[in-house]
Amino acid sequence: MIYAQIAMSLSQSAEITPDPFSKVLAALGARSVRGTGLEAAGDWALAFDGRARLKFVAVTCGRCWLLLPDHPPEVLEEGDVVLISNTRYVVASNPAVEPIDGMPLYAPPGHDLVRLGAGDETAIMGGGSGFADGSAAFVLDALPRFLRVDRTSSTAEAVARTLKSLRAEVSSADVGGVLVAERLAEILVIEAVRAFVATSSKNSVGWITALADPRIGKALKLLHGDVARRWTVPMLASEVGMSRSAFTQHFTDRVGRPPLDYLTRWRMVLAQRKLNEGQTVAEAATAVGYNSQSAFSHAFKRTFGRTPRSAG
Repeated sequence: MIYAQIAMSLSQSAEITPDPFSKVLAALGARSVRGTGLEAAGDWALAFDGRARLKFVAVTCGRCWLLLPDHPPEVLEEGDVVLISNTRYVVASNPAVEPIDGMPLYAPPGHDLVRLGAGDETAIMGGGSGFADGSAAFVLDALPRFLRVDRTSSTAEAVARTLKSLRAEVSSADVGGVLVAERLAEILVIEAVRAFVATSSKNSVGWITALADPRIGKALKLLHGDVARRWTVPMLASEVGMSRSAFTQHFTDRVGRPPLDYLTRWRMVLAQRKLNEGQTVAEAATAVGYNSQSAFSHAFKRTFGRTPRSAG
């Protein structure tokens, strides 16, 4: 009897459908952005360019300033964790210090820790995730370019631990280190989303926060669960118990684009991934629900500004 109950429990667990974000994360190929560190004293300032990635910065000792374009200076103290997406930024001992380019300091192989001045008045850890070429915007457009994580939250503690582990894996030569780093990168993305959702209002726009909306979240789960199905707005509206017009308006308000426009964009992101993996245009088109290569190519070019044949 007990074994039967255990078997039934395992069977039910195996049937759990992944949530849409898990599907997106798996499809976009999250990869590790190397773990880095900074120990500094005196007057210093480092500038970094904007890149299509998510990056966490955690202050483990002392304090510093974070400067972002069109954003008031942010003072960061020990225990603070921030998320930065596709934007330029400066970390400094003082906002008045003229920054130097920090990129070359980390460019040489193995230079994952930079020391400035004599001592470690301030210590910072950094790391995060990038995505497969051309697919980062699907996530980055739905997240803020800057987010301060509440230092008292479990998320801040989890991020700091993960960054520490990421740095250790990147700097080691242990078996399986690359694979572990990739998994840690995925954890950082998930923590970023959890932190964002926890601080977002019910009126926030974007597919990530829309997942929390009972009806729109259900619609997103349906779309991601069967991307190749010939979905229509009336079908989706019926599935979530809304009229066509009310559903379209509510979906657009929460996600930022109409239902079928969202579906097309996600299909093209998936198709691009499949093309990069070596599938033919015909195979990629069929996989995301297109019987006509011409219609698929038109949608792909409208989304990315180039033909699918140039994507592989």
